[in-house]
Amino acid sequence: MEKVLYYVLFNNHDNGMRLYNSLKKRNIKSTIVPTPRVASKCCGISLLINKEDINKIKKCIEEESLEILKITEVKTNINPKRDKYC
Repeated sequence: MEKVLYYVLFNNHDNGMRLYNSLKKRNIKSTIVPTPRVASKCCGISLLINKEDINKIKKCIEEESLEILKITEVKTNINPKRDKYC
């Protein structure tokens, strides 16, 4: 089953934390997660976001003058039987 996840990528963790806190104040859901290696080999953290919030997040980034690398999508192939041995 293929699923698409959306990430905000950063040059450093400070910018990631600043955006996370700004989104939290605006009640926009995001989760701090490790950066998927298929998306970037830069900073170790990224924010996992919902697709429907992308425009609100872009507006927040602009208003707060925050630096990001990009907002990207990563297609995952999740096997529901992974790690099942019986």
